[in-house]
Amino acid sequence: MLTIEEKILAVVTALEDIKANDINVLDTSKKSQLFERMVIASANSPRQTRALADHVSKQLKLRGEPALSIEGEESGEWVLVDLGEVVVHIMQPAVRAYYQLEELWSMRHLPPKAASDPK
Repeated sequence: MLTIEEKILAVVTALEDIKANDINVLDTSKKSQLFERMVIASANSPRQTRALADHVSKQLKLRGEPALSIEGEESGEWVLVDLGEVVVHIMQPAVRAYYQLEELWSMRHLPPKAASDPK
């Protein structure tokens, strides 16, 4: 079984093999109990998005860490590879800009009262 750091290294290496763009790794361990890291990368075409997801999945399977699921391969605009404690998002640039996952997951969450208190 790979450590999270080994898994991240394998994912990033696989993404770099197929020329993914703008690869970011986010530590989500304090924000989600579902996974500890999120990897976000961009691809130049739906075909490349699908190829990247397939390559990540195959490289991790070779290391004994098969993907739990892969979603979004049909359209190729946004493919998610679920590796358990690591979730990989491979997106077209326009989709990535629209959803802004990096900003969403880096937001400071305020207690409900503080968030609703106008100052």
